Amino acid sequence: MSQSTPTRPTDDADDAQHSAASADEQQSLSDVVGALRRRLTGGDLGSLPVLIGIVIIWAIFFSLNDRFLSPLNVTNLMLQIAATGTIAVGVVMVLLLGEIDLSVAAVSGFTAAVMGVLSVKQGLPGPVAILAALLVGLTIGLFNGLWVTRFEVPSFVVTLAGLLAWQGAQLFVLGDTGTLNLNDPLITGLARRFLPESIGWVVAALAIGGYATAALTRRRRRVAAELSAPTLWLTFGRIALAAAVTFGAVAFLNRDRGFPIALLILLGLVVIFDVISRRTRFGRHVFAVGGNAEAARRAGISVTAIRVAVFALASTLSALGGVIAAARLLAVNQSSGGGDLLLNAIAAAVIGGTSLFGGRGTVWAAFLGALVIGSISNGMDLMGYVSSIKFMVTGGVLLLAVTVDAISRRSRRAAGLA
Repeated sequence: MSQSTPTRPTDDADDAQHSAASADEQQSLSDVVGALRRRLTGGDLGSLPVLIGIVIIWAIFFSLNDRFLSPLNVTNLMLQIAATGTIAVGVVMVLLLGEIDLSVAAVSGFTAAVMGVLSVKQGLPGPVAILAALLVGLTIGLFNGLWVTRFEVPSFVVTLAGLLAWQGAQLFVLGDTGTLNLNDPLITGLARRFLPESIGWVVAALAIGGYATAALTRRRRRVAAELSAPTLWLTFGRIALAAAVTFGAVAFLNRDRGFPIALLILLGLVVIFDVISRRTRFGRHVFAVGGNAEAARRAGISVTAIRVAVFALASTLSALGGVIAAARLLAVNQSSGGGDLLLNAIAAAVIGGTSLFGGRGTVWAAFLGALVIGSISNGMDLMGYVSSIKFMVTGGVLLLAVTVDAISRRSRRAAGLA
């Protein structure tokens, strides 16, 4: 009598589960590749062109002058872009609405003058002077938003008038003094202080921990809701990449004076407004209004309230940018908020990938765009180029960025995505 071979149901089940897991992993990988291909063919390039541009710019200037990527110069670069990037965060929010604010630089100069007068002439404490400057910026933003919505005057005209008016108000506030030298340690410390080395590492670890928690929680919720979600290995890969960049930046900056407080403020604002724009109802409403205001109105969104709120945020951030700029220069004068600040703030938002047509972009565009413009300016200063060359190069980069946006928009229309 022959003895039959016993079956191994447990092993067969394990093999089946392993095969299913492998199939799921391959399917997820193909989904990721397919999504990336659709984004590229549909003109949705995201931040990729900007990141490539930064690498190219840095490589060119480093090949011409090896001091460009030294810890000292990179720290100075981060301090240079802090004020522009802060203002550009507000510009991004306005552009997402499909609007424009030409008064941001003038508002930054005027509010910095208010802060300077209160601190130097009136002897008020630094926190009070800074708070007053921010409140003035908020009031100006509310005025801009209400005027645009109540009288239906184009934002271009309202903020162009503000550009002139707030410049005049700045000259009036400063009076015959012309220049005010700041000496309050809190104010000057915004751009003159750096995190101690140990604190820098702690802040970096907390940032990565928060990012990892948010990424894993988001993936878990999407899986639980049976929605498409990145694979676990892809999620951990993104966390590892973010950790490498963050800890690498802290280690590099610690070779000079440490992590600048001004850069920490800028990155904190970028993260906060990125979460607001992408993860809150207010942010979704901003994108909806920028994409199609009439459709947003019919969907029950208060278009007027959204516009007023965004203009108020933009001017408040302009005021904060003016405070940071004054702290870096240790003074407020009649040229504060002037020069190429308006060009750079708007160009930073556009170069970073925010669409001029509204409804598309990310707050990270403010930081990336400011980094592009700041790198060009910083590199040309090291090479000894005159301002005329810097203006022409920056204008060319801005034109290129707008052209890429227009081509992307045309590609999206052709693909039926716009």
